[in-house]
Amino acid sequence: MTKGYTLEEITLGQSVEVTKIVSAEDVQAFADLTGDHNPVHLDEAFAATTQFEKPIAHGMLGAGLISAAIASNLPGPGSIYLEQSLKFRAPVFVGAEVVTRITVLEKDERRRRVTLKTECLCDDKVVIKGEASIMIPKS
Repeated sequence: MTKGYTLEEITLGQSVEVTKIVSAEDVQAFADLTGDHNPVHLDEAFAATTQFEKPIAHGMLGAGLISAAIASNLPGPGSIYLEQSLKFRAPVFVGAEVVTRITVLEKDERRRRVTLKTECLCDDKVVIKGEASIMIPKS
């Protein structure tokens, strides 16, 4: 198992970016896992009748990319997700490259917590934004 950053190693402004192309298979797997089979995500003919005109990924699939970046990269393995706010600003289309960016905003050494700015971007446009509160385990 990979070790995450310790509280002492984390600095304000520290940032990480993770990139993923969201495939139709990812969207189908998310639908099957969660039971969210909204046709706007899965049915091209239906999606063509919506304002988006083509299938979009589930918003929470994008939120899952944020969770993965936190758990795998910053702060990394062993960190505990406590809270997350999200604003869905624009759709993520199937086939889009999503850049997930995590940035340290605050560090509370007494409570062993960090506050992170969380963003997902497509073509340099913020599609999801929010903040997360994460507990850092003792070394």
